[in-house]
Amino acid sequence: MKEALFYESLDQHQVKCHLCPHDCIIKPGKRGICGVRKNVEGKLYSENYGVVTGLGVDPIEKKPIYHFHPGHNILSVGSIGCNLKCFFCQNWEISQVSDEDLPVQPTHSLDDIVKLATSRSDNLGVAYTYNEPVIYYEFMLDMAREIQKRGMKNVMVTNGFIHSKPLEELIPLMDAFSVDLKGFSEEFYRKHTKSSLEPVKEAILQIGRSNSFLEVTNLVIPGLNDQIGKFEEMLQWLVENLGKKLVLHISRYYPGYHSDIEPTSVSKLKEFYTLATQYLDYVYLGNVMLEDGSNTYCDQCGKLLVRRNGYYTRTPGLDESGACIHCGNKVFIK
Repeated sequence: MKEALFYESLDQHQVKCHLCPHDCIIKPGKRGICGVRKNVEGKLYSENYGVVTGLGVDPIEKKPIYHFHPGHNILSVGSIGCNLKCFFCQNWEISQVSDEDLPVQPTHSLDDIVKLATSRSDNLGVAYTYNEPVIYYEFMLDMAREIQKRGMKNVMVTNGFIHSKPLEELIPLMDAFSVDLKGFSEEFYRKHTKSSLEPVKEAILQIGRSNSFLEVTNLVIPGLNDQIGKFEEMLQWLVENLGKKLVLHISRYYPGYHSDIEPTSVSKLKEFYTLATQYLDYVYLGNVMLEDGSNTYCDQCGKLLVRRNGYYTRTPGLDESGACIHCGNKVFIK
């Protein structure tokens, strides 16, 4: 455990957490909504500091991030807990549990992870992912500082449900973000994630105004967030605020956790993909093997830049700087 950041002390040894917009008021001996931030005798502690449930080297495309150092590997780190309560969660075994649910706590020190990250010549840096990294904020912050000192890259895969001040402290350490924009209505967020949309939009805008790289993912769930009108409203907001160059991933949903909704139809994915390409230059389809929505073509000259087969990536149309070899258009951070 480690004393948490971003909280205040209240009367009767209660504390109020200010890490995310839930702003949980926590009584002594109790935890916040995330399940891993606990009030111990009037102080708030992060119970998952150093608790690592996922640790492995992945292609960065798996995050998914397609335009930031394509074809490179990155060490991925995950812990336990989440500040959202999605009944369709894809990683519920680690995200919807608390410290007490683990019979054995798999712990790793910062030195352990830094040594692993620097031991491989093909490793780009560290990605904070698997469960929601906002919930292991203190561990991520300390780790990101060490990785940055060594000239490596930090990548955060997040639901974006975080207050602006902790995000402000995090942004200078993060080279890239992948934000999961789960839907585009307050009703969807309130009913299906037990959170709210507006703070996620604010976080996306805050990242978009920074020097960090940003890609956005939208998981399409039949009957919940697959209304074409709402999807187009989301596209309009993204373009107006982040521009046509924003990279959008449209991902196929599969049933899991408490959800038995059928997987997203391929026809629905194609419909959304076709519409999205009318707004954005770079749109991709995830969790499905289709010819459309996999490769990257230059938005200026139309030539093939990156060919993807699953997570196997080749970059025949890029120079060393990430620009198109045919017309010089700068497309990738590389």
